[in-house]
Amino acid sequence: MDKVKVLLADDHPRFPELVEHFLPPEFEIVGKVANGRSLVEQTMKLTPDIVITDISMPVLNGIEAADQLTALGCKSRIVFLTVHNDSDFVRRCLAAGAYGYVVKSRIAVELLPAIRGALSGHVFISRDLLHENRV
Repeated sequence: MDKVKVLLADDHPRFPELVEHFLPPEFEIVGKVANGRSLVEQTMKLTPDIVITDISMPVLNGIEAADQLTALGCKSRIVFLTVHNDSDFVRRCLAAGAYGYVVKSRIAVELLPAIRGALSGHVFISRDLLHENRV
């Protein structure tokens, strides 16, 4: 069975290490980028199955990058992993083509379900946002 290819996008230097900690062995990180422009370029070049991205990044933010990827017909599934727990951000990410929205404080329990949901074509939104009827 082929590994699930993952591209990570966040300008925080410890982000890839943190995400790797929560991914099981059937996932392979094929790239790491620190800004939205690189996210678009590397996604189109590497064609990962999953893109895990933050919203707040330099050059292009994650939402702008997702908009561009969607416009380019990219088939990679996008999961946002962010500190932003605001329903406006969730709506903007979903409109940009995201399949998942996980608040970083919930990474341990929600990242893997969000990724698996995205791979299955289902949208996943962080429980904290749904629980509070914020989305």
